[in-house]
Amino acid sequence: MEVLNRIGVGSAARLSVAGGVVLGLIAGIIYSFGGATIDVLVSAGWVTSDETPGLSSGTALAFGALLGMPVIGGVTGLVAGALGAWLYNLVASRVGGVKINLQR
Repeated sequence: MEVLNRIGVGSAARLSVAGGVVLGLIAGIIYSFGGATIDVLVSAGWVTSDETPGLSSGTALAFGALLGMPVIGGVTGLVAGALGAWLYNLVASRVGGVKINLQR
C-alpha cells in the first residue's frame, strides 16, 4: 500500500476544468435543445406564449448556453479542483494521506 500524501493543485485543477467543460457542453446542448423545442411548439401553435412565434430572445439565450455553460463549468471546475486539492494537501499533512494500492 502506498500513501497519497499530496495532490498537485495545478494538475487537479486542469482535470477538473476538463470535466467541467464537458459537463457544461452537455448541459448547454440539452438547454439549447429544450429552447429550440419550445420555439417550434410555439411556432406550430401547440403552445401559447406572450412572445412572438419563431426566434425570440429566449432562443438566443438557449443557443448562448452552448458557449456559456462550458465556460461556467470550466471556471467552476478550476475553482473546485484547485480548492479540493489544496484542502486535501492541508488535511493530509496533518492526519496522513489516503492509502492506495498501486501495481507496478
